[in-house]
Amino acid sequence: MSAPKAKPAPKTLNRRLVQRPELPGVRQRMYDIIFEADDDAGRWFDIGLLVAIVASIVLVSIETLPEYQIETTIDGVSNVSLPTWLVAGEWFLTILFTIEYVARLSCVRHPLKYAFSFWGIVDLLSIMPSYATALTGESARSFVILRSVRLLRVFRVLKLWRMMSQADELADAVWNSRDKIVVFLAVVLVAVTISGTLMYHIETVMLGDSHDSDFTSIPQAMYWAIVTMTTVGYGDIVPHTTIGKVISAGLILLGYSLIIVPTGFVSAELSGRAPEPREQHPCPQCGAPTHRSDAMYCYRCGTHLDQS
Repeated sequence: MSAPKAKPAPKTLNRRLVQRPELPGVRQRMYDIIFEADDDAGRWFDIGLLVAIVASIVLVSIETLPEYQIETTIDGVSNVSLPTWLVAGEWFLTILFTIEYVARLSCVRHPLKYAFSFWGIVDLLSIMPSYATALTGESARSFVILRSVRLLRVFRVLKLWRMMSQADELADAVWNSRDKIVVFLAVVLVAVTISGTLMYHIETVMLGDSHDSDFTSIPQAMYWAIVTMTTVGYGDIVPHTTIGKVISAGLILLGYSLIIVPTGFVSAELSGRAPEPREQHPCPQCGAPTHRSDAMYCYRCGTHLDQS
């Protein structure tokens, strides 16, 4: 017997209920297929969308390869064109994404609200570059790579909806820990400011012109402090004095200890949450498969659940 699917977080459910059409019909069915992945049709739609997105990114990447760029010279003016199959493939995907964007607007309850939401803007930006290229030239073509952002939407495919619900819980945990994180960032800022100022005075001011220092200013020294504290260590700025090297070693050790602090805040917030009791109790109206054990109404369509 397969394990029941996790119920999405309340924040996700609220977004669904706001945009899902109230009355059963074609628009509600379209919404369930396009925005959900609870049945085979929704999963296949998202799989097809994922394939189209990956294909689009591959085509855009191939267009930048020199061997696929055809250079021609007309009247002394050099021109760069692309193979016909690349252009045709990109326009086919653009039309496909345009149809999908129109379908999303037509099936949601509040089209304007979706159009100005984050994902609505991403949908629009994913089709605009091709049309802009046709009007203005090649300068806008590289922006088609914005479609890669749309890959985030299809994490719910292939039973990965659990990841999206957990992502909402993680976001809530980070938000609830914001005060502690702000205090932590303030401590880091103070440490960066003090260490950067010290290094500037030790490596530059105290040694004067007799020493060629990499720490030419306090902002430059603060940049070095951030790079050192995060244990990146580019090596473009290094201390040359013994005192500077001691401070650098101390800052590296401090950076290691500070890395785990925000992780502890979020982990403590997540571990303090009690899991909600769930059971396999499908809705007779819309077929939502899982609800809380004490739920009386469907979280998606509001239909009364038969508890018998």
